[in-house]
Order: sequence, then C-alpha cells, then structure tokens
Amino acid sequence: MTLKWLAVVVATVSVTLCVTGNAVTLAVNGGQLPLLVNLFALTIAGTSVVLAVLAELHERLNDRISALTEFLVARLDEIESHTGDRNTGFVEGYLLSHGQDAAIVPFGRRGRGAAER
Repeated sequence: MTLKWLAVVVATVSVTLCVTGNAVTLAVNGGQLPLLVNLFALTIAGTSVVLAVLAELHERLNDRISALTEFLVARLDEIESHTGDRNTGFVEGYLLSHGQDAAIVPFGRRGRGAAER
C-alpha cells in the first residue's frame, strides 16, 4: 500500500473513531469525549490528510520528470543520429577529395608553456 493511501486510511479511521466515540459518549453520559482525545484524533486526521496530499504531489512530480526525461532522451537520440550522419559525410567527402592515400595527421602535442621550449 502506498504512502498516500495509507495516510487516507489513517485519516478515515481517526475521524471515524472520534465521531463514534463522541456519539457513544453522548448516548451513554450525555456528554462528549475529553478535549484532549478529540484534539489528538483531529490532529492525526489533519496530519494524515496533509501527508496524503504531499504524497500525491510527489507522485505527479515524479511522473512529469519521467516524461520529461523520456522526451529529452528521444530528442538527444534524434540529434545524435542527424549529427552522426553529417560528420560521416564530411569525413568521407574530405577523404575522397584528397585521394585514397590521404594521410590523417594528428594534432601536435600541446606544450606545457614556456618552460618546455
């Protein structure tokens, strides 16, 4: 059971017990439960409702972040596929324009500054 539904059940049970306790006490004694018991039950119910709302908001936010992540992954894959095609064509065109034996020369190693010269 998720946190949200557990909080809803706790709030429902707390309010039900408070109302039932007050109804039984009213029928038997003509009064109500002590104020401390009523406040305790209502505090638990209120806290549970707030917790259930926060759990629902967290779940919605998590779903939105997951959807955004899936969208970004799909978009980056699409960009990567187009970029890979353009770079491949550029390299093949360069090699074809310079003949089959075109040498690929690596960049020279970068120095560490004036001390190396």
